[in-house]
Amino acid sequence: MKRTTYAMYAAAALAGTTVLAACGTETVGTRTKDVSTIADTSWVPQKVTVDGKDYVLPEKGARRKAHITFEPGAAEPDVGGGKSGGSVGCNSIGADVDIQGDTVKVSDLAMTLIGCGGAVGTFEEKFVGVFDNDLKAELEGPSGARTLTLTSPQNDTITLREKKPPALKGTRWSLGENAYLTLTKNNTVTGSLGCNTFNGRATVKDGTIEFGRLATTRMMCSGPVMKTERELAEILSGKASYLQELDTLKITGASGKSVTAHAE
Repeated sequence: MKRTTYAMYAAAALAGTTVLAACGTETVGTRTKDVSTIADTSWVPQKVTVDGKDYVLPEKGARRKAHITFEPGAAEPDVGGGKSGGSVGCNSIGADVDIQGDTVKVSDLAMTLIGCGGAVGTFEEKFVGVFDNDLKAELEGPSGARTLTLTSPQNDTITLREKKPPALKGTRWSLGENAYLTLTKNNTVTGSLGCNTFNGRATVKDGTIEFGRLATTRMMCSGPVMKTERELAEILSGKASYLQELDTLKITGASGKSVTAHAE
């Protein structure tokens, strides 16, 4: 029996994707009902159509935060929320998902209870109402620019766009509150350690970033902020390894300490 749970749900459980074996293919041009590959990527909701009316995902903050991933797997008895889901700009959403041919079965949906007003709240309400269903799925477009359409038994639809991983260079990567870095194509890096800004050399090669000596400003901030600055400066020193997964970037310094950054 389908069950929707409106309860606190850990956003951390939403991470991860799984490759699923294909269950059958029907292709017309660039349109296909083989949706086995949707678990390989992150999807950005574009619009929800209910009773013929379109609700478009609001711009700015909601669009930057919005993402949906699909991780099929067995549901845990009496546990609301699974590893599939994400956010449409406000609350975190989790659900169990089973993909069978061209059908995406969403069940045991759970979400956090942040009060979301305005257009974001309306969009989220419509999205959840359609998403918590046995949905017919269809993919259209070339790899890297695909559109996923999910259709409910009531013929309401959700339209999602494939989210391209951000480029390593040129993207502003958030390292925490007021801290960030941007790698450039000219083998330099600029950013902030949380209080002081910095710039320097940074050469990317074979899964590593070799940082030169960073030039920083000399502002004094509170003790906890300066402690964080010193820890970040240690990681961003010398040769560090990195691993990019979609819009997250994990940088591990020579000491073994690491920081996980998120694309802004």
